[in-house]
Order: sequence, then C-alpha cells, then structure tokens
Amino acid sequence: MFNTEELTAKLNQLAQSQALAGVSACIMGPESMLYDFSYGFIDSNKSIAPNHDTLFGIASMSKSITALCICLLAVDGKLRLDDPVVRYFPGFHIPGIPREAVTIRHLCMHTSGLPAMEPLEWSIVMNTPGRGSDEDDRHLQETAPNTMDSIDQIIEYIAKCPYPNNGMPGQNLSYSNEGYAILSYIADQAAGMSLEAYMHEHVFAPLGMTRSILDNGHLAAYALSGGNMTSLFTAEDGGHRCDDDWSVLPPFRGCAMVKSTSKDMSTYYRMLAAYGMHEGKQVIPRQAVEMLLGNEHPLRSLQTMCMGINKRAFMGHVLCEHSGGLHGVSTKGGLILGEGIGLSVLCNQGDADMDPLLFAMYNAVLGLPLDQSHEWFNEVSYPFSDYDMLTGTYICHEGIPSTFTLTLKDGIPVRCHNGTVTHLVYCGGTRFRSVQEDGSLYSRIEFLIFDGKAWGVRCGTRIFHREETTGSSL
Repeated sequence: MFNTEELTAKLNQLAQSQALAGVSACIMGPESMLYDFSYGFIDSNKSIAPNHDTLFGIASMSKSITALCICLLAVDGKLRLDDPVVRYFPGFHIPGIPREAVTIRHLCMHTSGLPAMEPLEWSIVMNTPGRGSDEDDRHLQETAPNTMDSIDQIIEYIAKCPYPNNGMPGQNLSYSNEGYAILSYIADQAAGMSLEAYMHEHVFAPLGMTRSILDNGHLAAYALSGGNMTSLFTAEDGGHRCDDDWSVLPPFRGCAMVKSTSKDMSTYYRMLAAYGMHEGKQVIPRQAVEMLLGNEHPLRSLQTMCMGINKRAFMGHVLCEHSGGLHGVSTKGGLILGEGIGLSVLCNQGDADMDPLLFAMYNAVLGLPLDQSHEWFNEVSYPFSDYDMLTGTYICHEGIPSTFTLTLKDGIPVRCHNGTVTHLVYCGGTRFRSVQEDGSLYSRIEFLIFDGKAWGVRCGTRIFHREETTGSSL
C-alpha cells in the first residue's frame, strides 16, 4: 500500500498550482477502492466539496466506452470491425479515398483518413444554450452551414470537405470526433437499440456503475445525481466564472457525452485492467477487451492509440489512458493492464491539465517517486540534420483554424503556434518536443514526410496539413 498522505499533499499542490475549481479522483484496486481524493468546490457559492459520487462530465473519456460497445457487438456477431462504413451509411465518403476502404476499425482507431474539421465545434455553438458570447463562438455560428444536429449533416459535410485527407485508411493516426459520432449511429443500427440503452445494459449495469449515463445535455444526469452534480467553471481574472451551460452536441453522443463519477470511472478502468473481470466474475468478454486495447495492438514506450484509449509501456508495466475536455470539463483516466488497477481524475474546469495528477497517482501505486517523469518523447543525443524538409506553415481546421509555422532562426528551429513561440527538442525520427521558454512542454509533434518534404505534422494527435498541400496527402 502506498503513502496516501503523501499522495494527497501532492495532488493538493498540483490542484493549487493550476488554481483549479474542483477535482475528484479515485484509485480502484483488484479488491476494493484504494484511494479517493477531493479538492475545491462544485457550486457557485464555493461551499460544496466534490466526492467520489459527484457527477462530472468526462468528455472524450466517453470514446473508449463507445468503442467497447462496438467490440461487444463484434463479439456477439452483430457487426464486424472490418465492415465498411458504407454498409451502415451508403452516403459516407471521404474525398480522394475509395468508398469501401474505410472500416469500423479505422474509425475506432482514428486512422480513417478523415482530416480535422469543424462539425463538433459547430454543433456545440449551434445547439448549446448560453454559447455565442465570445468572438470564436460568433465566428463558428456565422460559418456553420447548418445546425449540425444530425448525423446526416455530418456525413454530408464529410463528403464535401474541402481539406486534404490524411492518406489511405490505416496509414496515419489523426484524432477524429466525427469518426466517433458515426460510430455512435453504427452501434444503434447493429444493436437494434440506442447506444444510450446498449451502454447502460451492457456496460454500466454489469459493472454497478449506477451513477453513469450517456446524456446529451445534463438534465437526465442531474436527475440521476440526486443533486450531487457539479456546475461548470472557467478560469477568469484570477478567479472562476460559474455556469451550468453543459455542452449539447446531438450527433456526437458517444464521442463526448457520458456523465460519471471518479468512483464509477475507476471501476470501469479496473475492469479493463482485469480483462473484463469485475468482483470475481467475467462480466465483459475478455475477447472484447483484447479487441479494445489488448494484444491486437502493439506495445511500445511511445504511446500507441488502441480503440478510444492510448497504450504505452512504462517501467515494466502497461499503462492505458485517455483524457477529455469540453467547456467546464477536464478529465483523465487510466489503468495498469493485467494488474487490476483503475484510476480517474475529474475536474469541473475547462482547459486544465490533468496529466500531472494522474501520473502522480500512477507513481504512487507503482511505488515510484511522485514526480517520476512519464514523458514518452525523450531527447536524443544526436542532432536532426534536415530541417529544410520541415520548415513551412501548417494548418488544422478543427473549429477555429489553428496555424503552426516552423522557421529557422540562426539555424535553430522555432515554432509559432497561434502566436505562441516555442523551441523544438529533437526526440528521434521526425519527433520533437515543443517547449516554452521555461522548458515546460507545450506539445509533442511528429512530422510526416513524403518525397523529401513534410506534407503534415501531427501536433498531439491531430494532423496539421502544409498549407500549400492540395488534394490527397499521399
């Protein structure tokens, strides 16, 4: 057993350093809860503290649950992971890619070839009460071609998308919310019931996750919570602005709309860590968990995307994790595969970094110093010699366009991303850490080369395309 007082002090320090509003964290072991942590507040009066039964949004942590539902349907013979998407949506087409080439597996693994695009952000601003107050929201409302409140509108936009694709399916990872929107509706068709009902019946109920729900909005979640549900907070002028303007994005249900608690989510991750076992019973078929994150996916020290969740080797252990972020939501959850350990940390403030908190929790469980680094892009001892292949401007169209420019200043690579200037630390291959003046990590980037020139750069998990690139990338 680890030193819980030391971990609590560390998590308090990390929460205070970011001036977070409220945090709930939990660690579930093979037999029982090992640890829970609460910090801050969940209400506008700053008088109510969260606990492990408080409902938070989990945003993109929802994706692995949706992917698990897809795997369960595959195990049950109701779909095949290698079924083409056009079997379910005949109008589905990514420009430049053969219609039948994109499969359910590709959507699950973010390797479909779909470029980053605007529909999720359009859907939020067009369907969420209380949005539209800032310049970015107004721009999105003005540029939205429709209300983006149906899957058919997303399918239609993808078919006409003006941005270059990311190559043939299976070639390149680029995170796609639209892909998981489509998966939600494939699950509906294959299950013969709504994803909401299927997720409750086949995941939440068997695991005793009685305080978890797929809810587009928050009214059903609030009713389930019995009032123990957080409000949403935004850092502002040294304090916090509070509201209850929960994101509503109708077609993106399984992409980001689960509401849950740190206890329930840690229970879910513990089940995955035990290959479907829960309280001594095989409640989820092991085959489904293997499809999701098991031996079908490579293991290496560099983080690998499985199905809605990442995977990496770390000091003799296998760690799987995923984060989430929306308005008033910043989350991170993970597990130690094969060891029956599930962890989650949920925060009610947007644009906050939960990595340091989750990594400290991992370290505590593994008996490591709480500050042990989890960096998987590590500096190498030799230089990179071909910066001329990389220099240029790259752009991503997910929501408000985001621009990345790489230049050489006195032979040193300098990156400018939306006005923020950073320097690159070479980490082997075409991988770099982008760091700020104080040495802190800004992002991990990897350039994608074809015929002696970078056609794109993966920033985190999104591919930015070189601006002059037209048509198909490869």
